[in-house]
Amino acid sequence: MSGTVTVNVAGAGLAGCEAAWRLAQNGIKVRLYEMKPEKFSPAHHYSGFAELVCSNSLKAARLESAAGLLKAEMELLGSLTVPCAKENAVEAGGALAVDREKFSDSVTAKIKNHPLIEVVSEELTAVPDGMTIIATGPLTSGAMAESIGQLCGEPLSFYDAAAPIVTYDSLDKEKVFFASRYDRGDADYINCPMNKEEYLAFHAALTAAERVELKDFETHPFSVYEGCMPIEVLASRGVDTMRFGPMKPVGITDKRTGRRPYAVVQLRRENRDGTLFNLVGFQTNLKFGEQKRVFSMIPGLENAEFMRFGVMHRNTFINSPALLNRDFSMRSNPDIYFAGQITGVEGYMESAASGIIAGTAAARKIRGLEPLNLPIDTMTGALSSYISDSYNSGKFQPMGANMGILPDIGVRIRDKKEKYAVYADRAIRSLKREMERIGYENNC
Repeated sequence: MSGTVTVNVAGAGLAGCEAAWRLAQNGIKVRLYEMKPEKFSPAHHYSGFAELVCSNSLKAARLESAAGLLKAEMELLGSLTVPCAKENAVEAGGALAVDREKFSDSVTAKIKNHPLIEVVSEELTAVPDGMTIIATGPLTSGAMAESIGQLCGEPLSFYDAAAPIVTYDSLDKEKVFFASRYDRGDADYINCPMNKEEYLAFHAALTAAERVELKDFETHPFSVYEGCMPIEVLASRGVDTMRFGPMKPVGITDKRTGRRPYAVVQLRRENRDGTLFNLVGFQTNLKFGEQKRVFSMIPGLENAEFMRFGVMHRNTFINSPALLNRDFSMRSNPDIYFAGQITGVEGYMESAASGIIAGTAAARKIRGLEPLNLPIDTMTGALSSYISDSYNSGKFQPMGANMGILPDIGVRIRDKKEKYAVYADRAIRSLKREMERIGYENNC
């Protein structure tokens, strides 16, 4: 059957290239659509594929890190981009950083020289007929975005407005407590109470902190709707504004004092297992280092481990938990797959990994092989689970690779490096077992 099927791949970014490569390596013909060099998005400038538009860093290389583990798994799964990155690496300490043009050239050459990949240089304005992998990215053009929205039955989200996420284990349990306002329902929120002195110091630091400079093509999200208001902008409207918004203390009793706090920051569960919590109402446009500095002033978060910092920028994505299976195929139309940041995975390598998963899943389906079902204790499997878990539907925000989305190892290890090494060892062994079980072929 594989010889008679041609799969469409929309977009030649990191995800689209990985998807096309996995299909072609499995003997499947691919028609890869890319509008460059005929047309460029506001963020793209280089004519090559897999263009890195922001940083040239692909994050940490060490295995006992989330980013390093993800890349190791991708290599096992037959990644195109990771070997190309290593071939074009530049000195960057413990990170894998690349000469972005040489990296793009390497990926482009591999794709264009593959006999089973046909590159079509034109802009897609509608989802094509037939089996298709949509990897059009966070700046999907208007007509295509509208077509995808119609396919999904709902409009796409056009901005990330995400609050920071911290690990539960890193919180100071002597300072925080579980409670709901007025003790209504279950005590699902973690509360971080502040006295007046703490609040005023926090407000001063927040309003003075450095913000991310927006790109010319981005409209500030809070100008679109008030619900996206960055916490630092809210704070700048007056010293007490946050106390009547996300930091309102009404209905909360400080367990330490027996009185209502002056202000309170609430944390809400981010995943089913309760290993991750987000700062409610704290979507922000502060620089990452500033977020760490300022938000660590919140009582109980002094040593918090941030698994994701808050972001507010242009980022088109679908409500994946309501739409996609773990293999990135649509529940309502299994011949349509999504890959890349449009699915809600956040980051270069996360996008590329989703392309590997989607491309492999489509190839295995065409070849009549057992479906791909990556173990949940692998980074690729955990990301797949995150974007497809109905628990996240309705409150979905993009997520990058982090150790907090992996299942707990069940053993208390204080040293973070040692703990993460155990996570990584478990993930690699688990992935290898599953690949052997299903006869996964990563180079043919």
